[in-house]
Amino acid sequence: MIFNKTGTVPEKEKSAIIILGASGDLARRKLIPALSVLRQQELIRPDSVVIGEGRSEFTDEEFRTRFKSCKGFCKQLFYHQGITGLKDFIASKGEFKKIIIFLALPPASYETTIEKLFNEGFRDEVNIVIEKPFGRDYNSARKLNDSIHKYFSEKQIFRSDHYLAKEAVQNILIFRFANSIFEASWNSNYIESIQINAFESIGVEERGGYFDHSGSIKDMVQNHLLQMLCLTTMDPPVSLDPEDIRSQKINILKAIEIEEVSRGRYSGYLDEKGVAPDSKTETWAELKLKINNHRWAGTPVYIRTGKALDRKGTEIGLRFRKRPHALYNPPEGTASNEIIFKVQPSEGIVLQLTGKNPGMDLQLSRTDMAFCYNDNFKGDIPEAYQKLLLDALRGDKTLFVSAEETELAWKKLDGLPETETLVSYERGKVPESIFGNIWINFENYQGLC
Repeated sequence: MIFNKTGTVPEKEKSAIIILGASGDLARRKLIPALSVLRQQELIRPDSVVIGEGRSEFTDEEFRTRFKSCKGFCKQLFYHQGITGLKDFIASKGEFKKIIIFLALPPASYETTIEKLFNEGFRDEVNIVIEKPFGRDYNSARKLNDSIHKYFSEKQIFRSDHYLAKEAVQNILIFRFANSIFEASWNSNYIESIQINAFESIGVEERGGYFDHSGSIKDMVQNHLLQMLCLTTMDPPVSLDPEDIRSQKINILKAIEIEEVSRGRYSGYLDEKGVAPDSKTETWAELKLKINNHRWAGTPVYIRTGKALDRKGTEIGLRFRKRPHALYNPPEGTASNEIIFKVQPSEGIVLQLTGKNPGMDLQLSRTDMAFCYNDNFKGDIPEAYQKLLLDALRGDKTLFVSAEETELAWKKLDGLPETETLVSYERGKVPESIFGNIWINFENYQGLC
């Protein structure tokens, strides 16, 4: 059972969930299946409705057959062609306390779609969920925010980042602030470096046209990875209110400074469908950042992300400073303690410690303590869109990104030097780091969860 921050079960309200672009891939693979699970778990009322909207012509029955849904859920699915007449169509299904509109649309259409919704008559009664990417740079993000705010208030806008809804990412704040043994050492006095990986083993696949206009930095660093960094490094909020959490994330975004950037591209990228033959887009990026505040001064942050690498995996690692030569330390020193947040594909938290080998002699060795979600929790781990959709229905913006956060993140990336020559790497290989042998060996932790 899911509880809110006061420890009570939030009231389920009769709701209408509208998916614009419902004939697309996001609705088919993520949104409708997520809503189906929420209905199975009785987190959505049986008198709520899900209305798909699109340019294609479908009957309700034809629309329903596109999805594999739980028994009975299909009866809550309806379809409407186009935005014109959508408000009256919703009204014909009943009165609803909550109306959520999810924009599962190409980013270029966000601005005109928002205006169409307003002209159709939608006002204060709706919350609007917008997928990333939100803008292409600082100026376009600011322009889009200004355009949206002409019609709807910031309170009504939910900018989704599905990484924030992953269980392992949500657990970062709990791990830090609910366990006093960690928070006291969560600073530059003890932590040598913070490292984030987001690796994909596949190439751009069918997303070549989109990806070639963004690249790895805009596709991953600006949103997912900077958000994860904020949760890892922010100061404790005064409460769990979404605005208090956002305030601390914004402080981190203001303090971030990007010091070095390296870009690369896998062999064969120019031959991918939708990629320009003279493309300068990177499929690999490695960045070094610093956080200019009291807590993190002197602790570098390293980020690596890319496609067509040796494995799939997203993880956050904190490497602690080595102990000086002391009582139990061999002359070469012991290995640094490390904490690893395994975000995907298998969620978990691993602590790498030093322990004593059994026996008569004093021999030290690495010891791993692993907390694995699959081993500790019964049942399926909620998929990210289940949490995002449920929070949008409840009006909880904790896992959504504000206008200020979005603009600040883009601002940090604006002005990064363009690289004429990209480091070339073979599919299935990781480019050599420009920072030397500083990286946590994340592969050591792959079999632990």
